[in-house]
Amino acid sequence: MSLSRFIIIIVVLGIIGAFFAFDFGHYLTLAYVKSQQAALNEMVATQPLEIAAAFFFIYIAVTAASLPGAAILTLVAGAMFGVWWGTLLVSFASSIGATLAMLVARFILREQVEARFGAQLSGIDKGIEKEGAFYLFTLRLVPLFPFFAINLLMGLTKIKVLTFFIVSQIGMLAGTLVYVNAGTQLAEIESTADILSVELLLSFALLGIFPLIAKKIVDIVRDGKNLRKWSKPKSFDQNVIVIGAGSGGLVAALIVATVKGKVTLIERHKMGGDCLNTGCVPSKSLIRSAKLAADITRSRSLGFKPMIADFEFADVMERVQQIIKKIEPHDSVERFESLGVNCEIGEAKILSPYSVEINGKVITAKNIIVATGAQPLVPGIKNIESVEYLTSDTIWEIREQPKRLVVLGGGPIGTELSQAFHRLGSEVTQIEAFDRIMSREDPEFSHMVMDSMKAEGVEILTGHTATEVVIENGEKFLRIESTENGESQLIPFDQLLVAIGRKANVTGFGLEDLGISLTDRGTIEVDEYLRTNYPNIYAIGDVAGPYQFTHTASHMAWYAAVNSLFGTFKKFKVDYSVVPWATFCSPEVARVGLNETEANAQGISYEVVTYDVGELDRALADEEGHGLVKVLTVPGKDKILGVTIAADHAGDLISEYVLAMKHGLGLRKIMGTIHIYPTLAEMNKFAASEWAKQHKPEGLLGFAEKFHAWRRG
Repeated sequence: MSLSRFIIIIVVLGIIGAFFAFDFGHYLTLAYVKSQQAALNEMVATQPLEIAAAFFFIYIAVTAASLPGAAILTLVAGAMFGVWWGTLLVSFASSIGATLAMLVARFILREQVEARFGAQLSGIDKGIEKEGAFYLFTLRLVPLFPFFAINLLMGLTKIKVLTFFIVSQIGMLAGTLVYVNAGTQLAEIESTADILSVELLLSFALLGIFPLIAKKIVDIVRDGKNLRKWSKPKSFDQNVIVIGAGSGGLVAALIVATVKGKVTLIERHKMGGDCLNTGCVPSKSLIRSAKLAADITRSRSLGFKPMIADFEFADVMERVQQIIKKIEPHDSVERFESLGVNCEIGEAKILSPYSVEINGKVITAKNIIVATGAQPLVPGIKNIESVEYLTSDTIWEIREQPKRLVVLGGGPIGTELSQAFHRLGSEVTQIEAFDRIMSREDPEFSHMVMDSMKAEGVEILTGHTATEVVIENGEKFLRIESTENGESQLIPFDQLLVAIGRKANVTGFGLEDLGISLTDRGTIEVDEYLRTNYPNIYAIGDVAGPYQFTHTASHMAWYAAVNSLFGTFKKFKVDYSVVPWATFCSPEVARVGLNETEANAQGISYEVVTYDVGELDRALADEEGHGLVKVLTVPGKDKILGVTIAADHAGDLISEYVLAMKHGLGLRKIMGTIHIYPTLAEMNKFAASEWAKQHKPEGLLGFAEKFHAWRRG
């Protein structure tokens, strides 16, 4: 710590300490000021400049040191100096004091906070850089946060000092005027009868409704910022236009139609989107066939003679298509039109915040919901275009089994397909740049899956990146390099599957022309109500993030649909507090809430309790006696912070914890719930029991032991 920083800390602490030690706060109470009102008024009358100057500097000192009493001083300003002089003094004094407090916070705390929370602070800084002035203006205008807290918060950002001062001055002016005006009326209280005066009641009413009025002003300013550029139709063809008929778009359109709104749903390709056609449905259908093949290979462990899985790969892939066809009617044009949704198949083009072109006609709507999803991300590997590489979109078209399959990516998609194709007979090599696959999970779960896949015969090369596709004598190779030492090697392959992630579909349908804001991740930037920088254009699902799950897209759809229809009267903030997900490998890994890696990164205290699935009767009976239940709780309490399960059917078993976290139920409630024996669900109860064992009341049990000994004589 530098000497200057140390001195400033000592000075600030000294001022704060003296304030409380000598009870200076006594002088900043309304009762004291009222008792001295006559004397103060006389001093103002005889020495107006001197008293105004003294008040000015006292106000600066109080706000700069973040001491309590600023609100009282503002009321006092009205009582002593009247509305206009009081407002002038407080306006400049509060802005100067706030700026000093901000600078002190920046000088003392910024470096330490940046070192500890650099990544999070970087995101805040980017937001401040983009619209920091308006953000600060909102905080100042709508007094939801304490005055001093805003000063300290802004000190941790890179907002410019002059910007902070000017915006604070403007943003606090209206509130200052309201408070000073209330102070003028307080000065008139001489008896209890004065409390019921019209002027005083009006002043207090202004204090109460000002935050609501200010918030409305902020909303109007923000909402009109981009819409002013466009002419608004006098009437609209539809209440809502939804672009994209994946899980999010389908649910959003259905909700609008259900509440009797007029809605048009536009899809450029196939109803049902990625989940039905190229994602969840086909991959889980393939995994089911692969699991049967794996079960056949271990028939001896189930009491059967050795078996061979006799099948044609093409038949397996055709079965996948048949499953898709079975589910298609659920998402079909016919079904949704029967439910009141106007469906259009074609390329959408957003012409304005109020109009969309489709198949040569223009449809107007009061609101637009963008649900265009995402597509596979293809890395810039040298010469990759020389081979017909596969993605999670195109792999379902193949009918000839790849003898040697190289999978790029160790996330959920890459891991699921690597294991499935190996179980169906392909030689699979999985490449991952990180030191383990499924890097979002805690290490023990990643290694559990890696060990399981390696035991089956999948070759997993972690800590390697792909650099080049090489073709020699008609043979295809992928050159990979070690991230540790840079050594390279060639991996032969017949088919290359790229599964390194997905990128949002944000181009080609008019977003660029409107200037829709995007995040650093390339997704559409939305606020807590799922609105873009246009208040009537919403975005949901993979195109918006932060999660790329079918179930979160459906979850977001409700908020976007309801807010678009009824947001004028009541808006709902999207809730991501309890989001579960699963990777359908073997063992399945499912999670909800925090894991240890995230808790440590965020500095959140926790306790851990685990249960070994190998001890569960039903898991042993099913020959699935491997896995782990890991629960994070608040220290000393049974409140659940997060759960990870690695086990057969983990994606189903996690639901009990999702329900518990959503509704504030702790582990004691799960432990006290009857679970059927023998079932896999018992692992949740036993994990809760492990927590109870760790928190048994030792003192009470010691007393009980003595009591029972006494009863035995």
